[in-house]
This record gives sequence, structure tokens and C-alpha cells, in this order.
Amino acid sequence: MGASSGIGREVAKLLLEEGWSVGLAARRTEPMEEMRKVYPDLATVMCIDITADDAPARLLQLVETMGGVQLYLHASGIGKQNRQLEAGIEARTIATNVAGFASMIDTMFGYMAAHGGGHIAVISSVAGTKGLGPAAAYSASKAFQSTYIQALEQLSNSRKLGISFTDIRPGFVDTDLLTGDSYPMLMQKGPVARQIVRAIGRRRHVCVIDWRYRALVFLWRRLPNWLWRRVRFAPVSTLHATPPKEESVR
Repeated sequence: MGASSGIGREVAKLLLEEGWSVGLAARRTEPMEEMRKVYPDLATVMCIDITADDAPARLLQLVETMGGVQLYLHASGIGKQNRQLEAGIEARTIATNVAGFASMIDTMFGYMAAHGGGHIAVISSVAGTKGLGPAAAYSASKAFQSTYIQALEQLSNSRKLGISFTDIRPGFVDTDLLTGDSYPMLMQKGPVARQIVRAIGRRRHVCVIDWRYRALVFLWRRLPNWLWRRVRFAPVSTLHATPPKEESVR
């Protein structure tokens, strides 16, 4: 989910190269159709807006067309700095990263529970480690995602459903949505995608990408809350120069 560009597209290409049968889903179908032309026997395309009422039904339709799934990767999300707390930005972020996210994860959880288990992988973010003032809804939504799948894995274990989860937490990745802006410790999407595929293959529970962000997260977690509340982030250009899309921003 979120395979039209960015990290989702890169991971989909790697899986197709490895011979996986892959269902490609996003709002924009043109980039996914390009992949289907290269891998006509392996790629299946479905237009899905995760915030739409028909998204669960369309996702299950895609799964049925493929004849079932063993792995679901959720790489769909939006993010934007919003220091002024513009209501529309916060609402869109919550609708996509919280409500839309939960809708898709719940749908796949239900499907896998009824079909002998499976693997759900989610691209969340290191932004969910602590509340980030410049992007309140975004960082809170990423914390929600990590906590949500942790809870669902506990639920799966208690019900003996055989559903495992992988929480993938990148930092800033050089995708189209960050073009033209300056970000610290910017990572290239190709190497990031390879680390993601490796983490999924090993069924890691949590994978922070890469070592620099692991060090950063280690420090963030050890800062006392009274000190974190006084941290000031230097202004950075907005994460979206255009209206938010379905791809992920890390």
C-alpha cells in the first residue's frame, strides 16, 4: 500500500525482482502500471485511497484477485510541518495516518486471522519516538502506528492467529516529497528499501534505519521529559510544497 512512488515503490520493485507476486496499491495508478508492464505476470494493480469508505472492500478485492497474500506492507502516509496548527493539515494527517492506516491494518488482520496467519509490515518513522513540535500530528500519528501494531501482535499471540508484525522506522529519505529542501542525515531510497526487505525477510519486530538514526533515537529516549519540552527545532522547509499525496514522508 503506497506503491506509486518513494519508499513503497522501491520496495515493490525489489520484491518483483526477487520473483514475488506483488499487489500494487495507491491512489495514483500510472506509476504502478509502469511496473506492471515490466512484470506482467507478477504485478497486480489496484487504485485505493485509504481514506475512502470503499478502501477495505477494494483491498480485499485486490487480495482475492491475487489468490491470497502472505505479506502486507503499509507504506502509505502523509506528513507536513505545521507550526501554526492549521486545522486542515492536522485533519488530513490524522485521516490518513491514523484512521486510514487503522482501516487497512484491521482489514488485513481480519483476512489473515481467517486464513491461517501472515506477516504485516508497517513503515512508521523515528518521528514517533517523541512528540515533535513542528509536526505534532505527524509525530503523534507515527507513535499511534507503532503502538497499534504492537497491540495487534499481542492480540494475535493471545488468540494464536500466527500473524507477525514488523515496525520499520526510517529517518529522512530522499524521495520526491523532499526534493529541493535541506534535511540532516538524508538517506537514499535504494539502500533504505534494501534494508527494509532484509528486515521483513528476517521478521524483525522493530527496525530503525539506519545506524545514525538508531543512535539519535537512543539519545532521544534518554532525554528527560522536562528537558525535551524545552527543545527547540530549527525551522526547516515544509515537507510538502504541494498538497499531501499518499506516499510516505519520513
